[in-house]
Formats: sequence, structure tokens, C-alpha cells
Amino acid sequence: MARGPKKHLKRLNAPRGWMLDKTGGTFAPRPSTGPHKLRESLPLVIFLRNRLKYALTNTEVTKIVMQRHIKIDGKVRTDPNYPAGFMDVITIEKTNENFRLIYDVKGRFTVHRITPEEAKYKLLKVKRVQIGPKKVPFILTHDGRTIRYPDPIIHQNDSIQYDIATGKVMDVLKFEPGNPCMITGGRNLGRCGTVIQREKHPGSFEIVHVKDATGHVFATRSEPTVFHHWVRATQGFSSRCPKGQGVSRLVHLAEGNAEQANWARQRLAH
Repeated sequence: MARGPKKHLKRLNAPRGWMLDKTGGTFAPRPSTGPHKLRESLPLVIFLRNRLKYALTNTEVTKIVMQRHIKIDGKVRTDPNYPAGFMDVITIEKTNENFRLIYDVKGRFTVHRITPEEAKYKLLKVKRVQIGPKKVPFILTHDGRTIRYPDPIIHQNDSIQYDIATGKVMDVLKFEPGNPCMITGGRNLGRCGTVIQREKHPGSFEIVHVKDATGHVFATRSEPTVFHHWVRATQGFSSRCPKGQGVSRLVHLAEGNAEQANWARQRLAH
């Protein structure tokens, strides 16, 4: 007998990126049904209570959201378990704060503050381009949006700049070498860099080679993981990436170990 969706989530089974201590109780907040998957989202209660420290308990978070202080992508959300996801804009009007949910280099959602100008838009990755009933073209984005009559130059895996107030596409960033990107899945989750090469393998996954800010090159699958960022002359690459410009700490450790090894060889040679 069907009893609807599950309403519980064990704390030990919660996503690692939520950073919940296992001694804090038996259960964790289970995200409500929404535009993002359970393991690719962050409930509002965790964002307000654990990240911003604006509340001590779940009850206090419920009181905050029921006062209609929290907006996600320009819409008031009163569900404390609403699933906010990658690139969502969270606005708290009472404190004049704006945040964009992005990953750090360890694959965890980070508190990334943005300006009011940046909060007017968000970046969306195009998952599919289709023709609907009565031959109406539309695109599907990574956060579940359907945009009808898109520009014909928009293709799958491109990124678009979406105006939150009007619901219209402001600009397009093509999936091409030379454009900046952030990795949103896999073992390179949270790393930023520039696309330098695309390897197409018919019948298999497309491989993308990315160079980070230190010049280190790594490869990843393109379809579910590569998300292009927006770069303007007035707004640098660092404003779109977390602290450290999305460079993995493991890369620094590897480079440091290589330097130590070279130094040891030189000492032994003398």
C-alpha cells in the first residue's frame, strides 16, 4: 500500500557535503520534493541553522521562514526543508544579504556572498533541447525549468544567463574550448578552470580537459559534470569560484611533494 514519499532521513545516510556531525542526533532534515535531487541539494534549515547560524533549532528556522523573510530565485519559500541547489540565489531581505550556492573544492556547498546586481540573475545549464506539442521548441535546464521559444543558437550543454525577475534569457555561453567552467560532479567536484579540449567518443562519454588557475590539467566527463561560468571584463573569474579559485588542495600537495623530491635529489647529487 502506497503511503506517499518518505519523510525521514538517517543522519549517517545524509550527504557528506551537508557536514552534519553524527553525534547530533539520529535523524537529519529530509529535503522536500523540488527542482534538485536529494543528494544534490541543501535544505533551507541546514543553510540557516548550520551555515549562517541564524537559528539554533529547527523550530526557530520554521519561525523565520514563516515570516516570509527568505527568497530563493526571487520567490518566497516557507518550507524549512525546501531543497536549494547549485547556482540558486538565496535572498534575505531583512539583512540585505544575497548568497549563491556553489561548491568548494571539497565538494561541499559553501556560503558564497554576492552583490545585489549579481542576485538579479542566475546561470543555468541546458540539459535538453526539444520540440513540444504544436511544434513549440523549448529547453530544459539543470534546475527543472522549461523555457519556451529559446534562441536557436542554444544547444545542449550550453549555459544561459537567466533573468530572475522577467524569466527571460539574457545571454548564452557556448560549450566551447576557452570558456571557464566549474565541475559539478565526480571526483573533481568543485574545481574550476578553463576548457582546453573536448574529446568526442561516439557511443561513449565525451571527455573534457580542463586547466585550472595553477596550470594543472585534468580530465572529466562532460555530460553531467561540466558547468560553464560567466566571466565579464568588470567581474573577475574569482567572483564565480570559491576561495582559492577552485584549485584543489591535493594539487598543491602534489606540487609541494615534487619540489621536495627535486630538492632532495639535488642535495644527494652534491
